Amino acid sequence: MYKKIISKAPGRVCLFGDHQDYLGLPIIATTINNEIKIEATLNNDREFKIFKKELESTDIIPIDFEHDSNEKDFFKIALNVLKDFECKPDIGFDINITSKIPINSGLSSSSALIVAWVNFLLNTFTDHEVTSDLLAEISYRIEVLEVGGSGGKMDQYTIANGKTIYLDTKTDSIIPFNHKLCDMIVGVSNQSKDTQGLLKKLKENALKSIQIVSNHYEGFSFTNTDNLDLNKCLSFLDDSLKPFFRAAVGNYRTTIKAKNEFQKDEIDIDKIADLINIHHSFLKNDLKITTPEIDDMVSIAMDNGSIGSKIVGSGGGGSIMCLSKDQSCSLKIVNELKKYGVKDAFIANIGRGPTISYE
Repeated sequence: MYKKIISKAPGRVCLFGDHQDYLGLPIIATTINNEIKIEATLNNDREFKIFKKELESTDIIPIDFEHDSNEKDFFKIALNVLKDFECKPDIGFDINITSKIPINSGLSSSSALIVAWVNFLLNTFTDHEVTSDLLAEISYRIEVLEVGGSGGKMDQYTIANGKTIYLDTKTDSIIPFNHKLCDMIVGVSNQSKDTQGLLKKLKENALKSIQIVSNHYEGFSFTNTDNLDLNKCLSFLDDSLKPFFRAAVGNYRTTIKAKNEFQKDEIDIDKIADLINIHHSFLKNDLKITTPEIDDMVSIAMDNGSIGSKIVGSGGGGSIMCLSKDQSCSLKIVNELKKYGVKDAFIANIGRGPTISYE
């Protein structure tokens, strides 16, 4: 067995479908080349010693620990879930974790860490062929199903595939896209997000509004929104629920239009940018997940040459992504965001899938 094993996984940027995957609706997302890195060094103890540099924390997990059904630690949950895949560690490692993905900023650092951890465990302690589908399935189970989380499948499936994808979250079918986008700038705000709290509230209201409309509107289906009488649907809802339904329909329509554009031999980046702006308007005006800082960041990007900008992640903080067709504009956007005082801003390149290397 190798003395050091390195497992990496990329960050994720949602292009279309924020707050859609937990409704069983499709998304389009991509990876960025900012990665989580796990460096696992063989030790002489029967335990995993986990050092998280960015969080300045240390945990120790005996390899034969007793699982608690109320466990919230994803490292331990993963070890328990992977027993179903004949993964039973018999030797310990020192685990050093570093991240070039900004933490708690809407770029899926937590999902990337879980994917990297699962990839390390499967490759080290089993003979399984580790495919992107297997990584995504297990990671989603760990992060969402095992803890009753409110999130969807976008993060785990995008990261495990390591490219721009369209994901049908009902069937798990994936359409990969290989188009080269223009520059994508990421701006990270100073406000951390409340992922589970916000997701729970938005999910409950969206599902409630959809159920009410389904009960009153014969034949309602998201697969036939082109012929949908939106005003009639909204008439069945209290004012407090109307924005959630309007956003669900609007974001679904926008995602499908983007999918159609991505499926062309040559992508029209201006159309994609316009659709990104439309998507952001639903997130801002109906779901109200932006903050004053995020609003300012989007305005700065658009004022300095971005052709399309939106919030990224669950909201209430987090990050923005914006598109630019001109390198000088891209650099200006980064500089102006930093001048404004954001936590970070950078031009992101499309990432790769999870990797394992040995030393």
